[in-house]
Amino acid sequence: MNHVFAWSYGKPFVGFYTPPSCQFNRIIINLTVVSKGRQFDRLALMFFNDTEVWRTSTAEPVRHPGIRWTVTKDMSHLTYLWKAPQKLIFDLGNLVDDKYTGTFNATLTATFYQVTTHDDNVQPADLILPVSSDQADLGQASHFIVPRDRASKIVSIPRNTNRAVFTIAANGQAAEEFWWSNVLDTDRATFARTYDTLPGLSPFREVQLLIDGQLAGVSWPFPVIFTGGVTPSLHRPIVGLQAFDLREHQVDITPWLPKLCDGQQHEFSLRVVGIHDDGVGGGALSDRIGASWYVTGKIFLWLDDDSDSVTTGTMTETPAQHPYGGGQQQPTIGISRSLHQNATGSNETLSFEVTVQRTLAVGAHVRSLYGGHRHVRWTQELGYANVALVADYGFRQVNDFIVRGLDTAAAAMHGSTTKNSQYHFETAYEYPLVCNQSITLDDEGGLAIRSTLLEGLQLRTRGSSVLPTGAEGYHGPNGHRNHNNNSRGGTYLQTLRQGRGEFFASADRKTSTGSGSTQQLFYFGALLGAQPLAGADKSEELYFRNVTAVNGSVVADHER
Repeated sequence: MNHVFAWSYGKPFVGFYTPPSCQFNRIIINLTVVSKGRQFDRLALMFFNDTEVWRTSTAEPVRHPGIRWTVTKDMSHLTYLWKAPQKLIFDLGNLVDDKYTGTFNATLTATFYQVTTHDDNVQPADLILPVSSDQADLGQASHFIVPRDRASKIVSIPRNTNRAVFTIAANGQAAEEFWWSNVLDTDRATFARTYDTLPGLSPFREVQLLIDGQLAGVSWPFPVIFTGGVTPSLHRPIVGLQAFDLREHQVDITPWLPKLCDGQQHEFSLRVVGIHDDGVGGGALSDRIGASWYVTGKIFLWLDDDSDSVTTGTMTETPAQHPYGGGQQQPTIGISRSLHQNATGSNETLSFEVTVQRTLAVGAHVRSLYGGHRHVRWTQELGYANVALVADYGFRQVNDFIVRGLDTAAAAMHGSTTKNSQYHFETAYEYPLVCNQSITLDDEGGLAIRSTLLEGLQLRTRGSSVLPTGAEGYHGPNGHRNHNNNSRGGTYLQTLRQGRGEFFASADRKTSTGSGSTQQLFYFGALLGAQPLAGADKSEELYFRNVTAVNGSVVADHER
């Protein structure tokens, strides 16, 4: 792809991909973009027909000579799609006028490899099915926009499926871009007289996967801060975590195979929910959210070699029928709040805390030709906390946010000695965010934003991950059929990014200046031994980097 995205809302690039005439089992794509002028950050989604394969965003350009950035990404887990001709749709909505002059000149290439060394990650799926809005025939991107759209699709699963994993891609845009900084709906108008009405509907979001109306798994979104977010000078040139590669979340739906392999059609739905508070310390999940969330899903399927085989079994454990609660697997929500007024009765300071705890489990006895008779179980344990302060009559806000989660998929032998009847996957994740932002308006309408930001990610993964873990670049993909090998100790990724920035804009917003400094530490290693995944810290270093930027220039960079 070589394309200039100028006035491109509703006008994605549409091209056609033909597989190379060579053997390959690894695909690496390269996106290189140049831009100059003035422009917002923009979200970009890449599709093969109706299947989303990548989600990224742009940097914010500067005046001549502008900027250039490159992103590379491993696409080997999508080998099934790359083996066949595809319609390529790359949707990067942009606008150009007398104020926002920056276009994005983008080049996308793919490099194919045949690698013979082994690792213990999952063998690429035999079939990948999209859960999307099916707009490719119209030359449009196929993401759902929630809450405008009902994010649902009817799907038929092959009856000889022996493993199934669903991946969720979701992030907030527009009024939902900074969902983690929203206030409770009760407090939206607290500073309406002194500042403005605040974004409400709570600072919590959950993306739910439903199968035939039953909750199958959840994703608690990573708080992506794009390159214009909070204060633009925070992100030049060290961008926010995941801004160039928005990570998907995987949910093992193998326990649902006794139901999904019955030869009937089944509905897969994605729902984004927040918290509706009652104003007196109580709250419940609600699908009342702002606009908008961009969501899609993919179903990765591994099939028995015998197309006539039929997977059967019995589901032994399912979550509550109603996705908002009920039964023993409803989330536990805690809310506290306090409002302080000055001597004249004006609202001066609002403080509140929201906590959420959730556990979820799905289990089944599954019988398939490839896997034999197994007991398969998917579990999730999640915790969320957001301690917030809105001060100075609404002009300053602090959020101290963290999500912790542990997801596990396991298939245990049941009356079988077949190695293929076992697999194990687990991932422990933690992402803290601390943001302190103050806004000042002068008498002429000029704007000043000052902020400090800390964002982090810890990600530990062990076993049969569908998504790349990072170890592939050190060991290469599997060269054998067994996709259930889980002998490695796993991977450990830890990164922390912190900085401060100032941004000043004229009253007409046509001119602006800024300053800032940012430091990021990045560590990636191989976990050692059989230590419990949550809290595991014994690892062999594979990659390390410590980089610092001041006022748009890198001043220190240590890499090993």
